[in-house]
Amino acid sequence: MKHRLAPFLALSLSLVFVTAWTTRAADAPSTAAKAPSNPTGPMWDVEALGKAPKTYPADPLRAEGMKGIFFEGLPYRGKPTRVFAWLGIPATEPGKKVPGIVLVHGGGGTAFEAWVRLWTSRGYAAIAFDTCGAIPVHTADPKKWQHHDAGGPQGWGGWDQIDNPREDQWTYHAVADAVLADSLLRSQPEVDPERIGVTGISWGGYLTSIIAGVDSRLKFAVPVYGCGFTNEHGFAKNVEALGPERATRWMLWWDPSVYLPAAKMPMLWVDGTNDFAYTMNAWQKSYRLPQGAHTLCLRPRMPHGHGPGETPKEIQVFADSIVNGGKPLAKITAQGRDGRNVWAAIAGETKITKAELEFTKDTGPWQKRLWEAVPAEIGADGKIHATLPEGTKVYYLNLTDDRDCIVSTEHEEVDL
Repeated sequence: MKHRLAPFLALSLSLVFVTAWTTRAADAPSTAAKAPSNPTGPMWDVEALGKAPKTYPADPLRAEGMKGIFFEGLPYRGKPTRVFAWLGIPATEPGKKVPGIVLVHGGGGTAFEAWVRLWTSRGYAAIAFDTCGAIPVHTADPKKWQHHDAGGPQGWGGWDQIDNPREDQWTYHAVADAVLADSLLRSQPEVDPERIGVTGISWGGYLTSIIAGVDSRLKFAVPVYGCGFTNEHGFAKNVEALGPERATRWMLWWDPSVYLPAAKMPMLWVDGTNDFAYTMNAWQKSYRLPQGAHTLCLRPRMPHGHGPGETPKEIQVFADSIVNGGKPLAKITAQGRDGRNVWAAIAGETKITKAELEFTKDTGPWQKRLWEAVPAEIGADGKIHATLPEGTKVYYLNLTDDRDCIVSTEHEEVDL
C-alpha cells in the first residue's frame, strides 16, 4: 500500500497563522543563534515508518494478558532509541482476525495497560506506547515516570526544543512512534491490517490530529480534547512565549492544522465546552479541515483527564461502526437557524430519544463561560427544533440515541 503526505512546504501557511503573529512584536530579535532549516519534503518518511520495527522483550515489565515490549524508534541525538509499549491481542478463533487500535496517551501519562485491557475486552488488538522515552515505572515523584536510557525526547509540546534539529524534537518522535506502533500492530498475524484506527487523549489527541494526516492506512481517528490552532486555544501563551520567529516555526512544523487537511478517514471529535486547553473555537476550525467525514461529541463541562477521556461510549460505537460491523452513531445531515429558531436534520439507524439545546449567554474566555440547557423538540418532520433564549451568544444541539450516545451539531456564535 502506498502512503502519501503532501509535500511539507506546499502546505498553505494560511492554515497555520493568524494575523496576530504578523503584527505582534515583529521587531523582536530571535533567540535562536541559527534557526534549524525547514524540511524540503514531507516531515516524516512514511514509507520507512510503514515497516514493522524490530522488537525486544521489556522484562521485568509484565501484565496479565499482554506483552510489555520495546520497539525501535528513530534516532535521537544521533543514537538509536527504544520505545516502550503494551501490546494486547484478544483470544481469537483459529484463522480469524480482529480489528486493532493505537492508543496515544496524554500529558503526564505513559503507556497504560488498563487502556489496552479495555480495548482487548472489546475484541480489539491494542497497542499503547510511551511518547516521552519513559517506561511505566514511577520515579521518587509519583507524578513522574522513569526515563529509559534509550528513550527519545521528553514532552510535552517540545517548547524548549524548538531550536534543535527537527529530528530531535518531541512531536517528531511521538508521531513517528505512533506510525511505527501501527506498523507493528498490523504485522501481528491475528490482526486485520485493514481494520485499524487510532485514538488519543489531550496531548495524545493533539498527536492523533497530526497522525490522522500522516498515516493514511488508518481507518478511523478519534482525538479526545486535542486539536490544532494551538496559538488560539489554552496553550496560546506557550506558543507566544517562543517569540515571533520561533513561534512561527513551531506552528509550521508541529501544529495539527498543517496536517489535518491530508486526513481522509472518518473522525470522531470528543471535547468539553469548558476544556481548559482545547477550546471550542480552535476545535471547530480543526474538525473542519480534514477531507473525511466528521462526527462531533461535545459534552457540557466534560472533565479533562484519562479516565473521562477513555470511557465515552461513543468512541467504541464509532470504532465498531467502521471496522467491526456495528450500528453507526446518528448522522447530522444539515443544520440551520432562522432568527432565534434553530434546527438539525438527522439520519441513521438509531432512534433519537433525547434532544437538548446547549447555549451560553457569556462571552470572554471559553473556559469560563456558563453553559445552560433546555429541551429541544423532536419533530414529526424528522428534524430537531429549538428556540434560542434571548441573549444567547453561542449554541449547539446535543442529540442522544437509544444507546445513550451523544452526537452534536456544530456550534454557532450569534448576537441576539
